[in-house]
Amino acid sequence: MSSTVLDPCVAINGDGIAYREFSCDYPQLQPFYFEFEKKYDPIPVLDWMRYHSMAPVYAVVLYGVLIATGQYAMRNREAWNWRRFMALWNLTLSVFSWIGMFRTLPQLLHNLYYMSVRDNLCMDPRVSYGSGSSGLWVQLFVLSKFPELIDTFFIVIHKKPLIFLHWYHHITVLLYCWHSYATTSPPGIFFVVMNYSVHASMYGYYFLMAVKMRPKWFNPIIITIFQISQMIVGVAVTLAGFYYYKTDPTCKIERENNTAAFVMYGSYLFLFLQFFFGRYFKKGKKQKSV
Repeated sequence: MSSTVLDPCVAINGDGIAYREFSCDYPQLQPFYFEFEKKYDPIPVLDWMRYHSMAPVYAVVLYGVLIATGQYAMRNREAWNWRRFMALWNLTLSVFSWIGMFRTLPQLLHNLYYMSVRDNLCMDPRVSYGSGSSGLWVQLFVLSKFPELIDTFFIVIHKKPLIFLHWYHHITVLLYCWHSYATTSPPGIFFVVMNYSVHASMYGYYFLMAVKMRPKWFNPIIITIFQISQMIVGVAVTLAGFYYYKTDPTCKIERENNTAAFVMYGSYLFLFLQFFFGRYFKKGKKQKSV
């Protein structure tokens, strides 16, 4: 215990669990981290989420009701023109995602270098990445799934097609992220880093589209490929999780949570592939035939 007390990089979170602050091991990174980040204790919010497990369920039910009522209210109305607000919204989410990526990716790379694959997939996240600076941005990632529902508001008021993939993705991501975080699912940081990375580019692209400044050289197929790659890695991580769950009784992966992740990422992979071929290949064939 004496070494833990004397080590300035080690702290104790609200659950009484010792963790090592990632940024403390890299002096060159110290100027880029705020003290409140390095000392952040996620446990009070985590405990609140555990005691309010129905909150995301209420949110997605309300989300569904608002979609239905919004589309009904807009059925005989002219589409609104909230392009500027939409541009600002997308820019905000893009900047947030870039920051989140730069805060969580170094932690993941650090863990992959110094820890085994088994430990990355099985260790209690409150120790490996869920406390301190990376813990703050993992927690913000989970909570950000609530405001991201506003994406659909802009689709409804602009009377754009609302595809199944869009609202299904928003609903399932919110429910899964809440459950995964509340049950301290070990592989979470893989999904967080991937999602932050994809959203940083995706919302940046949406912002450029909203202000009509998309570079001519940038093909939107790149964003879809990023998304599909995320789903492939997600399926691979869940399959590895099943392996350690079956072979290592000390692994902290929960079968229910990992099964939900596998179903979620598997369905996303199918839907994004369907979207990919439907948008970028079928249209091309139709144009050639004409």
